[in-house]
Amino acid sequence: MALNTAVFKTRALSAIVFVIIMLGGLLWNHWSFLLLFSIIHVGCWWEYFNLQEKIQQTHYSWLERVGLILMGFSILLAVCGRAFQIQGYGLAANTIIPVSAAGIVLFLYGLFTSRQPVKIQAIIVVFAGLLYISGAWAFMLLLRQTFMMFKGNFLFIDFGFTYPILLIASIWINDTMAYIVGSMIGKTPLSKISPKKTWEGTIGGALLAVVVVTGVAFWLKADWKITAAIAATAAVTGTLGDLFESFLKRRAGVKDSGNMMPGHGGFLDRFDSLLIATPFVWLVVKIFE
Repeated sequence: MALNTAVFKTRALSAIVFVIIMLGGLLWNHWSFLLLFSIIHVGCWWEYFNLQEKIQQTHYSWLERVGLILMGFSILLAVCGRAFQIQGYGLAANTIIPVSAAGIVLFLYGLFTSRQPVKIQAIIVVFAGLLYISGAWAFMLLLRQTFMMFKGNFLFIDFGFTYPILLIASIWINDTMAYIVGSMIGKTPLSKISPKKTWEGTIGGALLAVVVVTGVAFWLKADWKITAAIAATAAVTGTLGDLFESFLKRRAGVKDSGNMMPGHGGFLDRFDSLLIATPFVWLVVKIFE
C-alpha cells in the first residue's frame, strides 16, 4: 500500500503537538498537571456522553452533561492536597461544595425539563462515568502528590511527576511492543471485541514493557521492584482499558470516540488504557509504601 503523504503529515504533526502539550502539563508543576487532567477530564466525559447517546438511543442535554462533569470535577477537587492552595486557601476545602452543588442542580434541572421520557438505564450508565472517568483522574492526582516535601505549607521539593510518568511510559511501551510483537508473530486473537489484538502480542508487549522499564530503573539506581510492579500492572490493566473502550465503540457503532487528534481519534481513544490502569497502579504504590 502506497504511503499517503498528507495523512502521514497530519498524524505526525498532531502527535508532536500532543506530546508537547502532555509533557508540558506533566512536568511543569502540579498546577499545570491539574489543568492538563481537568481538560482531559472534560474531553473524556463529553465523548462518553456521545457514545452512550448512541448506545442507549437517547439524548443528554448540555445541562445534564455540564452538571455531571461538574459533579465529577468535584471528585478531582476532593483529592487536591496541601500543595493545591492559593494564599492559604485550600482548593479542596473551598470549592468542593459549590462545584458539586452546581453540578447537581444543573443535572436535575436538565433532566426534569427534558421533553423526552426519562430512561433509568441511560441515567445509570452515565453516572457510572463518575467512577470510570472522574475516579480514574482523581487517582492520577493522588499519584501526582507523592514525592512532595513541604516546609510548613510551602512546597520546596517536588518530584510528584515520577509515578504518573512511569505509568504513562509503561503503557506506551506496552502498546508499542504489543503492536510490534503481534505484527511479527501474532496468530491467536485476544478477543472478539478487538480482533487485531493477539495473545502473542499482548504477552510479548507486557513482558517487554516490564523488562525495559525495570532496566531503566536499574540504570537510574531506582527501586526496581516497585517499578516492575507498576509496569506489569499498567500493561495488564491498560489492555483491559483498551478492550473496554473498544467494547463501547462497537456498541455505539463508531470507529473513534472523537476527533481530538486528527488521525489518532479522541480523548477516550488516547487515554482508555490509563482510565482503568491508574487506580490499580495507585493501589500497587500504596502496597509498596
